[in-house]
Amino acid sequence: MARILVIDDEEDMANVIRLVLETDGHTVQTELDPARAVVAAQEFAPELVLMDLVMPGMDGHQVFRALRDVPALNAVPFAFLTSRDRSIDLMVGIHVLGAADFITKPFDRVDLLARVRKLLGA
Repeated sequence: MARILVIDDEEDMANVIRLVLETDGHTVQTELDPARAVVAAQEFAPELVLMDLVMPGMDGHQVFRALRDVPALNAVPFAFLTSRDRSIDLMVGIHVLGAADFITKPFDRVDLLARVRKLLGA
């Protein structure tokens, strides 16, 4: 299956997402520190990135831009996973930044897996 990087400063949430994805056969790496996200992505070479929007230090928009500046990561599908569900966040994430999806927490396991499969083109 796919290599998926999960970037979320909440360790419990990152572990739940990792568990859901691993039980579906994916290889998952979690990164809790948004400042380390670009290095983690370069080392792990993910096929998909799922990232929280609201994090300390660097928010999801800043990390997204930093990841897109790395040529090897530019074409990797990217989705925000966040508890924020305001339409302005959706518009910025998808239409302005170019994220592939915007998944609201709490999420349903089946819905998360279906959306991950869609993002991976499966």
